[in-house]
Amino acid sequence: MNIKKHIPNTITLGNLLCGCLAIVKAFEGNLVWAAIFVGFALILDFFDGFTARLLKVASPIGKDLDSLADMVTFGVVPSIIMFQLIKHGSDVYRLSAMQLDNISETGFMPYVAFIIAIFSCIRLAKFNNDTRQTGSFIGLPTPANAMVICSIPLIAHDTYHSDTFIEMMLNPVVLCVVSVVMSFLLIAELPLFALKFKNFSWTDNKVKYLFLLASVLLLIILRFVAIPLIILLYILISIVNNIFSKKQV
Repeated sequence: MNIKKHIPNTITLGNLLCGCLAIVKAFEGNLVWAAIFVGFALILDFFDGFTARLLKVASPIGKDLDSLADMVTFGVVPSIIMFQLIKHGSDVYRLSAMQLDNISETGFMPYVAFIIAIFSCIRLAKFNNDTRQTGSFIGLPTPANAMVICSIPLIAHDTYHSDTFIEMMLNPVVLCVVSVVMSFLLIAELPLFALKFKNFSWTDNKVKYLFLLASVLLLIILRFVAIPLIILLYILISIVNNIFSKKQV
């Protein structure tokens, strides 16, 4: 039996397991741990594809498994986290594990969060059938979207920020707007570079290296607030890179 071909799929299933554990924590109201499990899943999601290319064992089944795991971890989980954030408002950051009762009256608004799961599903289906996305992305990848959503409870629990900032960030209307905007970005016709390394040369990967360096610096300086800024930087660098690429052609 060729054990090598099962290694990337095992890593992918680890991603799915992290997503399941994140769902449990999100329903318990412990959104910080839900976000942490998504962080573990992000690492595994990077290494499953990297390992498949390294071992030369990429397969259609591996691609399907990756999308199914991503749907749970980077589609369903962010929706549940956003649902809890909208429903419980600014009380979220005061509790490590909320009691799931109605802390705030937000009516139908929490259910807006589930458009994240719906558009993530569309995004992943498009990715699997779009030949333009073999070496890059069209629209924001679901892991990047999940990073933005999951950064919110992490920022809220960081004592570095003022109560006024946290309460403004956790305003249900603001969170609904974030849900809609991020869902739109998932399916937007926006070309974005992929963090896939075929080799490690500076010439072929300078945009990726500069992005990673800037991301590390932002994380050191701004901590969790850096996460949504990193995704914004990712989009802006992609747009600039696309403009320069067209000019060179």
